[in-house]
Amino acid sequence: MIQIGNFFFKYRNFLFIILYLLLFIPSPPIFGEKTFGRNYYLYPIILGLLVTVTGQIIRGMTIGLAYIVRGGRDKKVYADQLVTEGIFTHVRNPLYVGNILMLLGVGILANSLIYVAVIMPVFLFIYQAIVLAEENFLRGKFGASFDEYTQKVHRWIPNLSGIGKTFSAMSFKWKRWLIKEYNTQFVWLSGIALILLFKYPQLTDGDDRLRNTSAAIAVAVFLAYYLFVRYMKKSKKWTE
Repeated sequence: MIQIGNFFFKYRNFLFIILYLLLFIPSPPIFGEKTFGRNYYLYPIILGLLVTVTGQIIRGMTIGLAYIVRGGRDKKVYADQLVTEGIFTHVRNPLYVGNILMLLGVGILANSLIYVAVIMPVFLFIYQAIVLAEENFLRGKFGASFDEYTQKVHRWIPNLSGIGKTFSAMSFKWKRWLIKEYNTQFVWLSGIALILLFKYPQLTDGDDRLRNTSAAIAVAVFLAYYLFVRYMKKSKKWTE
């Protein structure tokens, strides 16, 4: 598993692109009109948005409180220090937990049974392998300190006890959150808008012109946000 994890660690940045493309694979629905009635589409929309937004919130809280350097070194697992503060006090892999929920949520939003029942388990296997590879490195570098940390904090299941104390003890750096997340947020928000508008004609009363116009406006707004944050970052007007 560690070798598998090291392999996928090199290419994990491409996982999101691939997984977003897989949303368009034809699939039986999770929620259908025969079972859930005429308003069946409300179930995947509400549940999907709830799950995926929760994932982004977890990522935002993690990055805003105690950011851990992503990317490794030379496409290999690497860490200068063992980060155990912020959201890392409550779960060992909060960024990965956020990613899982974001992707699971868009899978539900797309009402794709294949995505949720087949692709997500494969994704979870890959993430488990990556985490085991990372833990192998951290245990080798930090030894007893890492073992002590693993005994206190779960790998995947967040423990929300003391979350208020965590926030009160640290300053939330919202600029760092936006600087680090604007790429992900642009793809994520655009994907949500396009899924809603093209998957559910009920939202625009079947009006193709309204749907296309709404999609263009949504993507334009998110692109403007992307370009604004990118400019603030590159111009050094916003720093981490």
